[in-house]
Amino acid sequence: MKAILRSFEIVVALKVSFYKSKLGGVVVDCHALRILVACLNCNLMEVPFTFLGISVGANPRKQETWKPLIDKIKAALSR
Repeated sequence: MKAILRSFEIVVALKVSFYKSKLGGVVVDCHALRILVACLNCNLMEVPFTFLGISVGANPRKQETWKPLIDKIKAALSR
């Protein structure tokens, strides 16, 4: 996996910051994820997490899940 990401760096001329990166898995053993995190020298992603202002993995039926996004939209519209 690290070789693939390093190849990406060379082709695209961008650098992958492993210490800023987070690794998460779906239906993956926690032990296997910890081994990969150690090999890649990155962090383990915890659920729920925020992506593009939306909480991923949180309960979408709860009002608290949507509050940060609604506040951003209200602030943008009030301008």
